[in-house]
Amino acid sequence: MNQLVHFETPKPPAPELVKETGRTNDPARTMAEILTVATHEFADKGLTGARIDEIAAATRTSKRMIYYYFGSKDGLYLAVLEEAYRRMRAIESDLHLGDLPPMEALQKLVEFTYDHHRDNEDFIRLVMNENIQRGDYLRQSSNIQQLNQTAIRSVRDVYDRGVAQGVFRSGLDPVDIHSAISAFTFFNVSNRHTFGVIFQDRASPDKANTLKREHVVDLILRFVSHQILI
Repeated sequence: MNQLVHFETPKPPAPELVKETGRTNDPARTMAEILTVATHEFADKGLTGARIDEIAAATRTSKRMIYYYFGSKDGLYLAVLEEAYRRMRAIESDLHLGDLPPMEALQKLVEFTYDHHRDNEDFIRLVMNENIQRGDYLRQSSNIQQLNQTAIRSVRDVYDRGVAQGVFRSGLDPVDIHSAISAFTFFNVSNRHTFGVIFQDRASPDKANTLKREHVVDLILRFVSHQILI
């Protein structure tokens, strides 16, 4: 495996790179555009199949500039993974779950996760591809570890409040709750094509519909509830 190069604060492009591409000196915008295009390229073709030349062509930049910012193809791939998780956790933090009663907060979290995964199939494909890599790249990212710890703390806060108020049963691990939410919402997208072939009535030309949104919410709420929901 190639040595990864983590990207940091955007560097100003070298003069010869500006001249080569004709782009203005706006490294943050250039990096954001590269990450957007690279996200789809890696999601669609995986780490091995993705091509830096195609990413460069789609961003009107150059292979040299991509390497200048991200160090290598592996470095760009890791940056894409980190940005995908960062975006999800940033939106998640804006849900203000602490302002809601525990049951409503958990429902809102499940609905958000379902909608995010359904509307961002590239994210699901990136995670699927990284599992093919056995998580080797995620393992090298301290940023992703920190981001996901924040997500677990959010679930723990909702769960602990629910237990204290008597609406959630005790003895559950917040990681298990997070895993259950991820399992249902991830499966809804990851298996949409095979399910669509096997069960024709579940085929969807647009958004994933393997599992109904309201059913996923109900399953999670029943899992954590102190009493069986009717």
